Amino acid sequence: MTTRITHFETHDIRFPTSLTGDGTDAMNTDCDYSSAYVTIYTDSGLIGHGMTFTIGRGTDIVCHAIRELAGRLVGRDPESFFENMGKAWDWMCSDSQLRWIGPEKGVIHLATAAVNNALWDMFARARGKPLWKLIVDMTPEELVNATAFRYITDVLTREEALAMLKAKEAGKREREALVTKVGYPAYITSAGWLGYSDEKVSRLTKEALASGFNHFKMKVGADLKDDLRRGKMIRSIIDDPANYPSGFKDPSSPELVGKNAGPTGAVLMIDANQVWDVPQAIEYVAGLAEIKPWFIEEPTAPDDALGHAAIRRALKPYGIGVATGEHAHNRMVFKQLFQAEAIDVCQIDSCRLAGVSEVLSVLLMATKFGIPVCPHAGGVGLCEYVIHLSVIDYIAISGTMERNVLEFADHLHEHFPYRCTMNERGRYNVPSNPKEGYSIEMYKESIAEFEWPNGSYWVGARGGKVLST
Repeated sequence: MTTRITHFETHDIRFPTSLTGDGTDAMNTDCDYSSAYVTIYTDSGLIGHGMTFTIGRGTDIVCHAIRELAGRLVGRDPESFFENMGKAWDWMCSDSQLRWIGPEKGVIHLATAAVNNALWDMFARARGKPLWKLIVDMTPEELVNATAFRYITDVLTREEALAMLKAKEAGKREREALVTKVGYPAYITSAGWLGYSDEKVSRLTKEALASGFNHFKMKVGADLKDDLRRGKMIRSIIDDPANYPSGFKDPSSPELVGKNAGPTGAVLMIDANQVWDVPQAIEYVAGLAEIKPWFIEEPTAPDDALGHAAIRRALKPYGIGVATGEHAHNRMVFKQLFQAEAIDVCQIDSCRLAGVSEVLSVLLMATKFGIPVCPHAGGVGLCEYVIHLSVIDYIAISGTMERNVLEFADHLHEHFPYRCTMNERGRYNVPSNPKEGYSIEMYKESIAEFEWPNGSYWVGARGGKVLST
């Protein structure tokens, strides 16, 4: 009997992270990590969960757009989507009236991400596999059919992508066995939020070292002198051999060459979250050369490809690279960043791009251009999402994780039954539960507590209840 999608639910879920300074940077000073969340139901009991990340106000607007998009799925057979997820993605973006308010950017694209990710979650659950396993088990032809190619065929054709994937078929099982055994490399952001005190930054940096991390990111852009001071403080911790009782990495090892690693093999990155104009970015980051960052992330407007290219050229003599992508609207922005030789590191976002099918197109382009992918994951649910994407990239697409690191931020994982976990090497464990799909299912109790505006937490807050910090 044919299964049909019967209905869906959306939830505007907001966590009060602004109370503790989590997520703070030079541009975003009062983040309440939030989720525009959707669950899609069928008459067979099969479900799919998806979300897109926001930081508070405006989440309701995204939820409204999700309802418009998800409504188009009702009455459809999900298997008709599963047989060609690239074609399904094209169809989801094809409503001319909804497309008009993008196209393929902004609120409607964020909403498309939530719905497309929910459909992929349903697909993986239907096959009894974590999402990454569903995709790496695809044939090259099936993976190409799952990918969004419109507007990028001037740099990557379907035929080129197919040849790339076939070339990586050899060794897939060995790569799967290796990453499952050792985990996927990570870096930590949650020690370096701009709103944290020196004491908290110092303590969290030392805790991260003890947990096996050797890549660290700090937020910059509010005050040059203070950023330099904070950077020196972090460097004094991560470069001190005394903080590595079990030994440390050789900074000349292949995975660290070109990253400005210190004497202990520790790497520092900096992130300005789009706060500067191009000339400001060049001058400011040159002033931080003393702390030897690997890259400056989001130095200017996220869709200014030529601005990023100018910054990259100007910073090259300092040995500082450029990274961006968490706010790149779509695959076309990434295409232009690659064409303009504007970035050293590609930072996809699992729900700024409109779901898995569009992510696959960027992973393929990054491999063609030889740019390592280090996904953005600073937000609720993003770590749960992106470990799947990085494992897909390693096993099926790029075939390498030597220089890649996946962001980790230690916030709000307790709200997900299939939460991400880290091993003692400071690496992500690979999701293994056949029931978890895309790992984004949220506890019903968490939704009931933090749904805006009538969740129990927010009702208590409006009633004068003292908010927990």
